[in-house]
Amino acid sequence: MIPKFDKIHNRFKLNEYHFAQDDLKEVAYSYIKEGLPYEKKVGDFINNWMDDSPLITIQSSGSTGAPKEFHVEKQAMVNSAISTGDFFKLKPGDSALHCLPINFIAGEMMLVRGLILGLELDVVEPKSKIVLTKDYDFAAMTPMQLENSLDTIEHVKILIVGGAPISKELVAKIQHISTRVYMTYGMAETLSHIGLKKLNHTTKKNAPYRTLPKITVSKDDRGCLVINAPRLSQEPIVTNDLVEIYSETEFDWLGRVDNVINSGGIKLLPELMEAKIQDQMDRRFFFASQPDPTLGEKVILVVEGDFNVVEPKVFEALDTYEKPKAIYNIPQFEETSSGKVRREETLKRIL
Repeated sequence: MIPKFDKIHNRFKLNEYHFAQDDLKEVAYSYIKEGLPYEKKVGDFINNWMDDSPLITIQSSGSTGAPKEFHVEKQAMVNSAISTGDFFKLKPGDSALHCLPINFIAGEMMLVRGLILGLELDVVEPKSKIVLTKDYDFAAMTPMQLENSLDTIEHVKILIVGGAPISKELVAKIQHISTRVYMTYGMAETLSHIGLKKLNHTTKKNAPYRTLPKITVSKDDRGCLVINAPRLSQEPIVTNDLVEIYSETEFDWLGRVDNVINSGGIKLLPELMEAKIQDQMDRRFFFASQPDPTLGEKVILVVEGDFNVVEPKVFEALDTYEKPKAIYNIPQFEETSSGKVRREETLKRIL
């Protein structure tokens, strides 16, 4: 039987302490009044979660436009938490680490998982490097946090990573650690992840995303992902993500339809081109386009830093029509709070 959003699991612990439901409200008020900035946000969320409304306000990350707020059903967030718990076989009393910003869906859902699944949840300040000193059954991090925390990451049994792309170099570094690491696919509208990809402890070099229980996928006539998740949304969720579908529960992400470059009638996916040269670049970068009188759109490369010189050998892995016709640099990319590059906003500063 699926629990209701207004029932906090009796095994839930916050920073090693168990609180009765009424006591938890007092903790929330204490955080709001006296806590550090990240604790105030924790208090705000718990306070809003425990009010009488069946709805709660969440915010998108802003990676594909201005961040926006919208209302979602608390019960849908409960359903999402249970799906993650079922996928990883999490049980009441399991330990979990919360080290993500609380003002976006990934951080909010870590709290909901703790409240609903009865996890013993430690909430720490969301820094770029997390120093682990005790063992945890479950945790979530950004790729930057994982990269900076590799020396102690094996204190975590299961780690989910999301919020920004993960480099091939980082994937290589985690192949021989004991922690089972999964990349997430999701967004605010799907209430965190609906798909998980194994990054290590697998015989498949490029394992696909697998959907959470009771979620199936297909694609529309644009080739974009359509998510059927009746426990999260009454209507199918139509995305702008181009995908390869292997079955109704397995898929691969190819790129954003918004980013497709049509150069001389050839459609190019920047994200796939970026993957080809990722190992050759020592700076952040992305492919984009600008108008061209002959090609319609020409491929450009945008690099982060103080110079725009890139060795020609870097482009040897690209097809002829994928090679950039111009290279631009910008000292620092526009990005979201999780470190995801805001391409459109960055381009506005260049073109």
